[in-house]
Amino acid sequence: MKFDDEPIPGYSLPILPGHYSPGRLERVLRAGKFAVTTEMDPPDSADPAEVLKRAAIFDGYVDAINATDGSGANCHMSSVGVCSLLTRVGYATILQISCRDRNRIAIQGEILGAAAMGACNILCLTGDGVQAGDHPGAKPVFDLDSMSLLEIARTMRDESRFQSGRKLDLPPRVFLGAAENPFVPPLDFRPHRLAKKVAAGAQFFQTQYCFDIDLLRNFMLKVNDLGLLEGPNRAFILVGVGPLASARAARWIRANVPGVHIPDAIIERIEGAQDQKAEGVAICKDLIHQIREIPGVSGVHVMAYRQEHTVAEIIEQTGVLEGRVPWYPGRDNPEELNPESPDAVQEETTA
Repeated sequence: MKFDDEPIPGYSLPILPGHYSPGRLERVLRAGKFAVTTEMDPPDSADPAEVLKRAAIFDGYVDAINATDGSGANCHMSSVGVCSLLTRVGYATILQISCRDRNRIAIQGEILGAAAMGACNILCLTGDGVQAGDHPGAKPVFDLDSMSLLEIARTMRDESRFQSGRKLDLPPRVFLGAAENPFVPPLDFRPHRLAKKVAAGAQFFQTQYCFDIDLLRNFMLKVNDLGLLEGPNRAFILVGVGPLASARAARWIRANVPGVHIPDAIIERIEGAQDQKAEGVAICKDLIHQIREIPGVSGVHVMAYRQEHTVAEIIEQTGVLEGRVPWYPGRDNPEELNPESPDAVQEETTA
């Protein structure tokens, strides 16, 4: 998708009336297009080329890439580091901020730093407990939760001040997001929790994996009844999807990953397939086709952990982009330098 007012492909866009950020993801959503986001597994490395290599597998198929923040309470390259590297070459990123590891002083500084580096989207998360990860002896912070983090980020952006009241010289121009899980009890509470996050400042949502279309339909109906799918403060909901590698993996996820609901019918379908991994991809495609038809859904968030190579196939064969090609390095000039090259980074940042 190309924008007529884009100064340099891949660079920040002018902020349109009614928009909050110079980013392409907000542009796509407010234009009514079906958006596609994904997340990148950050490396256990300080090698910038590895980050660019991992992002390139999504080229042309996603509108933004999530940089996870210690997902599962496991240590990897930081989300702000990943966003810095990706925005330098023009990728649209979603900075995940978890409240687990930093207090409000550090988090507010990180929001400013990330915005200064070109990160236009922030996903505000409470974060998994440290006992779930590879450093169970770490001291958890949890000075904030996702709701209070949203309120602070919105205050910084809209009122140009820190939580302390001290004024900002230039506020962060960011599009604020949150996570939601429509698929676990109490189901009737979930739409109201989403409404609370909207009131706190959330503008887009990425949900937990969806494997039950009926539950999603009911959730979306209730969200619509609350008036959250229209008007200037509407919530853009991107439904989480992803391929299951096997029936065994599906059972393990259902038993061990909090909040993931996988119906028996899905597991039985995979178990009965000759190629279980291919069947997992096929189910993901089927779900996207059904999700796309649900009123109020604004897109999908494809989580393909250790199956990132399947994202292009899934998006291509479902046709959800309707012929548009999200920006990536080299889209508009196929002969430009390889984005993994240090020279390419230098050319992009000094142009």
